Amino acid sequence: MLNRIAAVIMPFLFLAQAGLAGTVDFESALARGTADGLADIAVPAAPEPESAETKALAEWTIMVFSNAKNDLEKYLIDDMNEMELVGSTAKVNIVVELGRMSDYDTSNGDWTGVRRYLVTKDSDMNRLASKKLADLGMVDMGDYRSLADFGKWAKQAYPAKRYMLIIENHGSGWEKGLRGPMTNKGISYDEESGNHINTPQLALALKEMGKVDVFGTDACLMQMAEVVYEIKDYAEYIVGSEETEPGDGYTYNDFLGPVVRNPSMGSLELGKQAVNAYADHYDGIRQAYTQSLVVPAKAEKLLTLTNAFAAAVMATKNDQQAILYARRYAVNFAMDENRDLYDFTRLLVEKTGSAEVKRTGRELMSFLTDELVAHNRGRDKAANSYSDAKKYTNAKGIAAYFPESSLGNGYKELAWAKASQWDEFVMWINRL
Repeated sequence: MLNRIAAVIMPFLFLAQAGLAGTVDFESALARGTADGLADIAVPAAPEPESAETKALAEWTIMVFSNAKNDLEKYLIDDMNEMELVGSTAKVNIVVELGRMSDYDTSNGDWTGVRRYLVTKDSDMNRLASKKLADLGMVDMGDYRSLADFGKWAKQAYPAKRYMLIIENHGSGWEKGLRGPMTNKGISYDEESGNHINTPQLALALKEMGKVDVFGTDACLMQMAEVVYEIKDYAEYIVGSEETEPGDGYTYNDFLGPVVRNPSMGSLELGKQAVNAYADHYDGIRQAYTQSLVVPAKAEKLLTLTNAFAAAVMATKNDQQAILYARRYAVNFAMDENRDLYDFTRLLVEKTGSAEVKRTGRELMSFLTDELVAHNRGRDKAANSYSDAKKYTNAKGIAAYFPESSLGNGYKELAWAKASQWDEFVMWINRL
């Protein structure tokens, strides 16, 4: 089954290797809004909506940045049809920026380009009936400035007491740069431009558009310490998955229906509703998953406690086997170097002979479940001919990066790597 993992990674890698063999200036690429040095595509100015749609202050505006310019096109159109089963109301605005390209899905007139919609109620799952607000033409949805532009427009056109931003597309965690294993990490892969939004650029987009109450990634592998720390100042809550998401992703009618019925729900309640709607759906069809709600305001404490734990581990003299065991057997995900942070800590605490490792590890574990992760659900994966069984119920809602070789280009550009001792800790383990 197609997942919302970056299935486009290999074509991107080919482009990077074939066309970017020279030195890449990360900072200049970041400033340009390109992750791979490809030519920019202009971001057009947003047209002004009709004045009638800017009158009332709603309780919520749900902003969905739906980049279907890849092999997820059919699924993202289905998602918008699910949104239409609920529709916007006077108290809940649902606005979508939807991008399409040729070669994948031919429904709804097979149009291409990028359009903005106010989602209106409709029961026909075979066509999009929402009100088209603007046809933006050719827009690079892999440029962080396009995301920022959409967010600023939506906030101005559909003001509300609270805002949720959802990015729908492939995801692959933090940005590792252009070379090395598993390149091109980030979100919002645009196959037309060959571009995507990397993690530092995601922070730039959120900063430019302004803080949101809930940020959701309807994409794979995004609920990582590296991502959460990067955007900690720009969202009150973050909904995401440590593991890949099925192509179906969110079931938007299940998620949004209760929001429309109870529009005064707060940010925490809405975030939990997003997690529960996702989990209930995949429990219902007996499909494995992870989904959690994280409090980014706790990210600085996460850094402090992981630093203390890492320092205690690195001070040990006789725990080499315990450390390697914990890294090997902690719950991992589709990208094998991603491990659940709680499960790694738990296994090491169980195996270590160091009192200080036990103390700092238990403190970190308690913090993860009691403070950082506000809500977490998972369903175990049975073994099949393609993969081993995965005990996702042992995953507690936040992953971290555990490569067994180099960190890869780009990791040290992350705020997490700059502020924490995690990169030093990982490389210390690799020398054992």
